[in-house]
Amino acid sequence: MNAESTDPIARRIRQGSGQAPPDLVIRDVRLFDLVTGALLPTDIAICGDTIVGTLDRYDGPAVIEGRGRVVVPGFIDTHLHIESSLVTPFEFERCVLPHGVTTAICDPHEMANVLGAAALRYFLEAATRMVMDLRVNLSSCVPSSAVETSGAVLGADALAPFMDHPKVIGLAEFMNMPGVLNCEADCLDKLRAFAGRHIDGHAPLMGGKALNGYLSAGISTDHEATRAEEALEKIRKGMTILIREGSVCKDLAALAPLLTVETSPFLAFCTDDRNPLEIAHEGHIDFLIRSAIARGVAPLAAYRAASLTAARAFGLTDRGLLAPGKRADIVFLDDLEGCRVSEVLAGGRPVGPALAGRRTIEPPGYGSVRLQRPVTAEDFVVPGAGAGRPVMGIVPGQIITEFLTMDLPERDGQVTADPARDVAKVAVVARHGLNGNIGRGFVRGFGLRRGALASSVGHDAHNLCVVGTDDADMAVAINRLAAIGGGFVVVVDGAVQAELQLPIAGLMSDAPFETVRAGLEALRGATRAIGVTLEEPFLQLAFLPLPVVPHLKITDHGLVDVRRMAVIG
Repeated sequence: MNAESTDPIARRIRQGSGQAPPDLVIRDVRLFDLVTGALLPTDIAICGDTIVGTLDRYDGPAVIEGRGRVVVPGFIDTHLHIESSLVTPFEFERCVLPHGVTTAICDPHEMANVLGAAALRYFLEAATRMVMDLRVNLSSCVPSSAVETSGAVLGADALAPFMDHPKVIGLAEFMNMPGVLNCEADCLDKLRAFAGRHIDGHAPLMGGKALNGYLSAGISTDHEATRAEEALEKIRKGMTILIREGSVCKDLAALAPLLTVETSPFLAFCTDDRNPLEIAHEGHIDFLIRSAIARGVAPLAAYRAASLTAARAFGLTDRGLLAPGKRADIVFLDDLEGCRVSEVLAGGRPVGPALAGRRTIEPPGYGSVRLQRPVTAEDFVVPGAGAGRPVMGIVPGQIITEFLTMDLPERDGQVTADPARDVAKVAVVARHGLNGNIGRGFVRGFGLRRGALASSVGHDAHNLCVVGTDDADMAVAINRLAAIGGGFVVVVDGAVQAELQLPIAGLMSDAPFETVRAGLEALRGATRAIGVTLEEPFLQLAFLPLPVVPHLKITDHGLVDVRRMAVIG
């Protein structure tokens, strides 16, 4: 055997040029051309994990019959937190690869806020064993702010050892917008360390000179745009907007009118946070594509956003097109406009057999929910007068909350929930074993009539968050979360009605995604039985402690006025 026959570049040249048969031929497909939007009859020749021939005919020892199906490049989820899928990276890919998602760019800051650098090591090691190409942006905001208790702190020095890992792209969403604009030392250290690399943005409602300053730091993408005019300013200023449609944050309807063939080089898709129940009911990036097309977006623009624009925005120049020299991530469609996926190749391999052959690793993070003591009903008492109380207002489909002021009921010197006006108590309990902090407040918009629901998923510090109408039920719910190592729980009259254990860092299940999906169905039924009207109440609950998103939030320190980044109660 001569050197040329084993050299990968020489093999690709010979197979693509017809001097040698390709390793694999996909015969008789219609290639959706992301340059012109035409459907082009062709074969596709593959050598190893690389496309070496298109717009021609090939023969080889292994053939996949296309039967006239449409083929498009594999889809790229440009920003997500796998932890928010509630399963491990290996279960996540098993869940979404059949939907055509062959590349995902994750920020493991949920687990990193609990475990620190151990989370980064876990995700990077998992990425090297996965069938999909999982890329990692290193978490920039651990913690996201100074007004919460996190389980870890990651400064620039802690991130530096991971920068050159082959699965690392750059720096993940820079949520500390005030820190950037105020040139805080920790922010500048990270921005300097990653200068010239990709830096993800997180800039809800930002515009004008503030946006100019933020972009001048070298930040280039944003997934927080919720209005077309906001997104248009950002792309005019050079950003790539990642249109988000997750389980809670649903921005596609507002941003779809902006996605045209002309603007598609500046718009991509992401899910951010999407759980197995919603994936089962709707899909993943395939859902975003067909939803965009159903709203009048040209198929060429939608499929460009799902692959070509995404690849270019993150420097992944080896994918995004079905063309010679590109990675053989190929999605077969039975229907272009409906984005009905029938078969998927990832790196030239059919995903079913590839998933069966991979080796997984054990995750860290068991036993991470540590209360200093069990809580009691008295821990959720809010003393004082009810007049003029700040109340968080839920905005369905958004993680932004309203800053409301309401007069609430009083009884025996205590402020109480007001279910008749859809106002419940909300509390955040520190869970990292560092202190016994409890923040207390009120929230409107859950529809809760009785009982309590609690979660150990509480972005981004992931303290325990509970909303309820009864202090005793709230205490039972928090103590139950501690007993099961984290998860979701619904309590009524002191009894657990439904629960889902998430023992990995209090964020992820170690069960198959099908089991998690069934658990979420049971929880949904239990919450509806006590009046909850939100489609995804636990994920909505999980964003109430996120103090870097306007306008009123709650952490274990108390209520936070995000505009001033100040604790107000």
